[in-house]
Amino acid sequence: MRFRSVFLPLFLLAGIAGILSFSAWTVYITRPQKIDLALPPALPIIKVENDALAVQLRTDALLATVGEYDSELGAYLHFEYLKTHSGLGSSRVLLTVKNAGEGPRYEIFLVLDNNLLSDILLLGRLKAKGYIPDYNFYPATFEGLARKRLETSVFLGSYNPTRTPRLAELPPSRLTEPLASFLLFKSRTDRRVRENIAPVPTTLSMDQARELAGDILEVVHFYDLPLDVFLGIGAMENNYMNVRGDLEHAVWKRRPQRGDIILRRSRDRVLVSDYAMGIWQITRETLRRAHALYLKDKRDYSALPPRLRPSKKLSFNLDNSDEVLTTYAGLLLRHLLDKTDGDIPKAVGAYNGSLQKPNYQYAAGVEAVALYARDFLERAAHLDGLSIAKSWLQRSSTLEGGKQPATGVSDVPPKTPTMSPE
Repeated sequence: MRFRSVFLPLFLLAGIAGILSFSAWTVYITRPQKIDLALPPALPIIKVENDALAVQLRTDALLATVGEYDSELGAYLHFEYLKTHSGLGSSRVLLTVKNAGEGPRYEIFLVLDNNLLSDILLLGRLKAKGYIPDYNFYPATFEGLARKRLETSVFLGSYNPTRTPRLAELPPSRLTEPLASFLLFKSRTDRRVRENIAPVPTTLSMDQARELAGDILEVVHFYDLPLDVFLGIGAMENNYMNVRGDLEHAVWKRRPQRGDIILRRSRDRVLVSDYAMGIWQITRETLRRAHALYLKDKRDYSALPPRLRPSKKLSFNLDNSDEVLTTYAGLLLRHLLDKTDGDIPKAVGAYNGSLQKPNYQYAAGVEAVALYARDFLERAAHLDGLSIAKSWLQRSSTLEGGKQPATGVSDVPPKTPTMSPE
């Protein structure tokens, strides 16, 4: 009896507490709750504009990052290239710089319409054609967009001066780096590379581009050639990449010579392979003629670096000896210029054809590249190694709001661009 009198009230209290707890839990999970849900601003807006569906992001402006580079010259070349080929107005292609641990990194942006339906189609088309490697959407404020336009105007003003030095008057020391950047850019924007057309040629590395730039400057000086024209030939032939060409080309000869690859024989002739080799696309038969010119040439070839001097014995195994082929190409162009009394279109046309039948269409293509190369090299040499990112742009990014940068001899103020090379 004593046990029951002590524990019975405790059991009753525990039971009542359990019933109350269960009731409270039931009320909590069954009573209506207030839902405090706000739509995130990143969700797109779907609307109809001009009878067409539009999907917009909630941002002041929508950009896309379409390229990142560690070389200022390379970045500017790709920037100009994209302005020409993107199908957008030039004001919608931006070049900016950001500071990274290893140094400045240059970024190219496209200003989009902020309509995902049309923007994705545009970016997909540019990527499919190889004009951009990839893209990422980049929402921006009006202030951020204005800053990127300012940086772009600084680059445009710096690389489009009102006066530039003449290419023929520039020393090699001011041309080597700009020329290497140009060679690298041309190999990477080759159509076979952009559109992944098999067999895809191997593009230059920066080290290879610098080495080739040095070789070209040596050969141009040795033979007294117009640099821009020589560059135009290299671009038209193979965009400075080492790929065999015209593999099926063959010529008939009266008799075979040492080193010939004989494909067929007839009663009094032989058909021999005449494929082209190297960045200058010199055919086997043209190489014979160039070597004969070399053996008769009275110039002092000791003035050339040893790696650029051809051997006295003709060799066709030159696929991995572009430096010697550069010398042969320079000698051929010099010979043709002498034969035509300096008539550049005829000499260049003969390089791809013959003196009797110059290829003037080829010469026109060389001229177009030559004009572009000369224009870029003169503008780049005008800066004489000055980095825009490390001068004007880097200092201006540290200024307090409302203050203007002080100008000095190293400042490069922005100005309206005056040209956009093809």
